[in-house]
Amino acid sequence: MANHASALKAHRQNVKHRSRNRSNRSNLRTSLRQFNEKLESGKTEEAQNSLSALYGAIDKSKHKKALSKNAASRQKSVLPNV
Repeated sequence: MANHASALKAHRQNVKHRSRNRSNRSNLRTSLRQFNEKLESGKTEEAQNSLSALYGAIDKSKHKKALSKNAASRQKSVLPNV
């Protein structure tokens, strides 16, 4: 247990940030899974329309520091060009 006020505050902030980052990463994984399902089912037109939104979601996660810069770049480069 933290003994100093600054350590207690840091712990509270870490809990908030961890919760926010988990939510953000979960939403990103959901959108990635939905994109892959569209591709596998043959709905390439819908997948192509959602690709820019997916790039935006990855960039948003990177901007909010839920993903590192390299992880975001890697995820975008692995996405298929539809």
